[in-house]
Amino acid sequence: MRLRARRQDKNKMSIIELKEVTKEYKMGDVIVRALDGLNIKIKKGEFVAIMGPSGSGKSTIMNMIGCLDLPNKGNIFLNAKNIGHMHESKLASIRGKEIGFIFQQFNLINTLSILENVMLPMVFQNIPLDDRIQKARKLLEMVGLSKRMKHKPNELSGGEQQRVAIARALANDPEIILADEPTGNLDSKTGNEIMEFLKKLNKQGKTVIVVTHDANLAKYAQRIIHLRDGRVAR
Repeated sequence: MRLRARRQDKNKMSIIELKEVTKEYKMGDVIVRALDGLNIKIKKGEFVAIMGPSGSGKSTIMNMIGCLDLPNKGNIFLNAKNIGHMHESKLASIRGKEIGFIFQQFNLINTLSILENVMLPMVFQNIPLDDRIQKARKLLEMVGLSKRMKHKPNELSGGEQQRVAIARALANDPEIILADEPTGNLDSKTGNEIMEFLKKLNKQGKTVIVVTHDANLAKYAQRIIHLRDGRVAR
């Protein structure tokens, strides 16, 4: 019973927590406050959608969670480690190991095959070549692209490119999948297929965070965080 209780407690732990996070940008003589004392907790294994209108702070919060930017004030905890004021070299290491990114624009490298695109994140973790090839092949098989491994990204459809991006995001087996408008360049049918795939990854234990303005995407999430003017609206 104690072991079961401990497992349940672990599953309820916050994997990400933002405490009183403020982020300001200087635009000419004007100071723009993108995040205004923001407080958010995301638990391990959750599927969360972060929604809000343009200018609500969605992109900024993605940069904070993804270790791409630092706050002016406040703290950001990732697996109980305060990353809010870490040096860039340390943040880069965390990004590479613990967070997988999926972008609206796919961000694939057209001069590389899709196999090489999926292998790329593993290069920066010093994984041996044979292991990189084997892992990338398994991931592309998982997303249904085993027959397209030698193709370049511009030879694929938008949905196929996004599946490559998902495979690449999983290359280093991160705990967190962070998706920024992942269906923004896809038709509705293909977009739903991508969201179902993210839902499947969540059921396998990944923490999935989708940043979007689309209510149709948010319905896939277990919880929706609404932002307005850099704060949680509801």
